[in-house]
Amino acid sequence: MALFWGCFIALITTAFGFIARMFLINTWAAEFGLDPAQAGRLAGIGIWPFAVSIIGFSLIIDRIGYKTAMFFAFIGHMVWAVMGVAAYFISKGGNPGMAYQMLFWGSLILALGNGTVEAFINPLVATMFNKEKTKWLNILHAGWPGGLVIAGLITIFIDSVPWVVKVGLIALPALIYFFLLVKLEFPKSERETAGVSYKEMLSEFGILGALVVGFLVTLQLIDFFPTIPQIVWVLVGVGIVVGFGVYTKQLGSPLLFVLILIMLPLATTEIGTDGWITGIMEGVVKFHPGWILVYTSAIMMVLRFQAGPIVHALQPLGLLCVSAVLAIGGLTWLSGAHGLAAIFAAATLYGFGKTFFWPTMLGVVSEQTPKGGALTLNALSGIGMLAVGTLGFPYIGVLQTKVQQEALAASPEIASAVQGLVVDGQVTAKTAKKIYEVLRYEAVDDAKVAELITKLPADKQEPARELVKSVSEHSKQKALGAMAVFPAIMLIAYIALFLYFKSRGGYKPVHLDELAASAEF
Repeated sequence: MALFWGCFIALITTAFGFIARMFLINTWAAEFGLDPAQAGRLAGIGIWPFAVSIIGFSLIIDRIGYKTAMFFAFIGHMVWAVMGVAAYFISKGGNPGMAYQMLFWGSLILALGNGTVEAFINPLVATMFNKEKTKWLNILHAGWPGGLVIAGLITIFIDSVPWVVKVGLIALPALIYFFLLVKLEFPKSERETAGVSYKEMLSEFGILGALVVGFLVTLQLIDFFPTIPQIVWVLVGVGIVVGFGVYTKQLGSPLLFVLILIMLPLATTEIGTDGWITGIMEGVVKFHPGWILVYTSAIMMVLRFQAGPIVHALQPLGLLCVSAVLAIGGLTWLSGAHGLAAIFAAATLYGFGKTFFWPTMLGVVSEQTPKGGALTLNALSGIGMLAVGTLGFPYIGVLQTKVQQEALAASPEIASAVQGLVVDGQVTAKTAKKIYEVLRYEAVDDAKVAELITKLPADKQEPARELVKSVSEHSKQKALGAMAVFPAIMLIAYIALFLYFKSRGGYKPVHLDELAASAEF
């Protein structure tokens, strides 16, 4: 079990890196002058590269071994700690531009390290407990909310200290899992033991899976290298799909493709909301907004440890259907909740809803496409993180800018306090922007708002600033209601899958040893 607990602590480490950055998004937005969507991009750079490493290592992890991947993960975590600490001192030294770049690229390295963690822990635990995959993957993934709780409490209690301390905390759990795992022997994967070939593994993923990866990778490359013609990156995306097609000559598992598509809204529902919740609720609540994330994470941690009997009672797809219903109700309620009791009651409902999404989906993929080995198991997580990093985080930011404008335009106090800010029911101080070619939006231009305020009499300028700030901050909460569409989409898909399996005699895990025996017979 030492291997399992080492994996568990490694996952806790990824949560340390995540929560420190999410708690600091508003701090960095103020320090570096970022609008909500741009702040979402900074949040996203710490998420989407996860997919590059988890999918990349899944292609070679059976060749290089789980321990080698663990070394790469450790290096990524320590490099982020060093770059994050350096960014603080560079910023205070009067070079915010360079400091921002350190945070931006350091976040990318952190995400690569986090992806490498899951690249080895998911197939390792699936191999160790190959008869109870969904149960043990849920228990393993209690490490994620467990890390959010531990790191969140530490960060809240040291809230007044400089942010350099918060980004450096990740080094502690990283050192623990490294020294725990470095001395242990790692087993061969379930796929290798069963004699499933490398080509069979890739065929399970197939052209359909590669199509989703190619699309999301193309979007990110276009954003990362804006000076290079977009057709270059479109060809890269096409190349990924064609390469898989030429090698495997298989479309891939249709069921896996459906699960991949479901993972897009799932990742946005869980990771996207968790990433934004502190910034969204700041200014709405009188306590530290991080308590909401810590609280819902504590719920997740406790419930995931109890996954065995819950999965047994509801079966994976039944559990996912119930989870989607709870998430819809929780997000909708949280978007309009006021007062301590109502906010935490809504958060409780949302916490129950999001608990089993991610690990249960991993369990379903591992149980239904075991020939895919590390690739299909980890690709699901990778695509989810790629989706939330490239589109989910920025899109939630766009939702916030939209509701911010609606709130400003609908406020009679704003219209009378800041002349010219609202004309014909529309905010005038806004600027057209885009993230990738597919995400165009209009954001409130703080500089234009400030210019309008300076035209007011001196005694009315400060009250006007405070009014605009208050309306803007309180409006963000409404974006949570719009996000309920994601679990609603998931619910429809889960019901369809439930009916599909029912028509085939019910949900049953597929075991490689049974497949092999059947083939021999």
